Amino acid sequence: MKLGAFSVSLNVKDIQASRTFYEHLGFEVFGGDVNQNYLIMKNENSLIGLFQGMFENNLLTFNPGWDTNAQPLTKFDDVRTIQRHLKKNSVVLDRETDETTSGPAHIALTDPDGNLILIDQHV
Repeated sequence: MKLGAFSVSLNVKDIQASRTFYEHLGFEVFGGDVNQNYLIMKNENSLIGLFQGMFENNLLTFNPGWDTNAQPLTKFDDVRTIQRHLKKNSVVLDRETDETTSGPAHIALTDPDGNLILIDQHV
């Protein structure tokens, strides 16, 4: 199963303070909009999303259809295919997507230790 680009989405208290901190670690703003309280930071192939006030906990995020530069992939497993695979293997989903649709969609699940996982397809 191909999950696409991986990033950690962090729930931050002060997006400017977090931006400065991660810039000191060598990350650069790659995307997002600080005025909308989110930034995507990149250091080589490492991606971190900074989100202020958008969700309660940190998330592991996968983006089917994207590489680490947010460029579309020609071959990838659609989020609906991933959803069917997970359900077939008795993985409980916190949020499902409509399998009769196509294009952008997302699903969410929680691992056995309570870590939230978002599989978020943008293409």
